[in-house]
Amino acid sequence: MAQNVYECMFILDANRYARDPNNVAGTIPQMVEKCGGEMLASRLYNEQKLAYPINGQRKGAYWLSYFRMEGESVAKFNRECQLNNFVLRNLTLKIDPRLVDALVSHASGETKPAAEGDSSAAAESTDAAESTDAAETTEGDSKPAEPAS
Repeated sequence: MAQNVYECMFILDANRYARDPNNVAGTIPQMVEKCGGEMLASRLYNEQKLAYPINGQRKGAYWLSYFRMEGESVAKFNRECQLNNFVLRNLTLKIDPRLVDALVSHASGETKPAAEGDSSAAAESTDAAESTDAAETTEGDSKPAEPAS
């Protein structure tokens, strides 16, 4: 069976994360590997107040992860998340294969160099803007045409 790439947003217990961030964040790759997956990128997304209390917690640490896994193993992974004491909530989504490279590189903090087509398109748009500005200046300096008699 083909492996898919998944994005998972976790809400972690902010108190436990503040005390031991390496241990709490380290459990996520362990859960993925336990379910037969491969971690592609994982990082802290944000720490903020929750909209409503979850298990008595008013603050959460949002953790974003991308991983590759068999489709059949996702249910087992979600069950592992429910059993983990650090995870308050999680949402796992399948990523369209066309978006995988861009999302993973963005989550990893890598920046892709602009492709040749992109840089030439940017240069063309800059040249077009300059020529438009020059045309406006030239038109403003000329006198209106006189009607032919």
